[in-house]
Amino acid sequence: MEDTVKVVTLSSGSELRSHAILLATGMTVRRLGMPGYDKFEGAGVYYGAAPSEVATYAGGHVYVVGGANSAGQGAMMFSRFADRVTMIVRGQHLEAKMSRYLVDHIKGQANIDVLLNTQVEEVVGAERVEAIRHRDLTTNELSESLASAIFIFVVAVPHSSVVEGTVAMNDQGFIYTGPDIFLNGGKPDSWNVERQPLPLEMSVPGIFAAGDVCHGVVRRVASAVGQGSVAISMVHKYLETV
Repeated sequence: MEDTVKVVTLSSGSELRSHAILLATGMTVRRLGMPGYDKFEGAGVYYGAAPSEVATYAGGHVYVVGGANSAGQGAMMFSRFADRVTMIVRGQHLEAKMSRYLVDHIKGQANIDVLLNTQVEEVVGAERVEAIRHRDLTTNELSESLASAIFIFVVAVPHSSVVEGTVAMNDQGFIYTGPDIFLNGGKPDSWNVERQPLPLEMSVPGIFAAGDVCHGVVRRVASAVGQGSVAISMVHKYLETV
């Protein structure tokens, strides 16, 4: 970076120079290869969860796959509407990947069950999900349970390697923007101006991000489109200062 000019080097060796950059590279959700996942995706199998899907399965029995914070938050959200929520976790305890406060909330929620040391083997049904088969990894016992839907919260891979080592990001590679650049305490070395960061601005002034590559955002198309619009407005506001 030369003063306020950012230099982007392409794989061809060519260079692009600008005062501002907007990164909207998204992420890839790791798909699980269990039988039935592809067949019923959108018909009872979902990656992540949106409020509209919560309402769809009100009064049902839904399963949440995953043991990290996103899965715990999803289970808590569903517990307000579903008759029963069952979490399926491969690990031996929730505390391994989930925040303590969230673990306590889940344990205190009467309609949430947690199956530890368990993995989904198959999703079955006719036109949509009707049941799941899951295996106890300790006893190797295979069980089948009726299910309204299964929501999968697995590892997502952000496409942020292009700025790795240049801007602040979390352990998974999602980029901190706006006030979140100060989450780890103090001001990042790359933040060399006195002002506060603009919304969606990374820890290097003049570099912005929008969509799924960002830390702490709702990962849906509509949300990403809205962030893109906001980010462009912030770019114009930034350019007024250089």
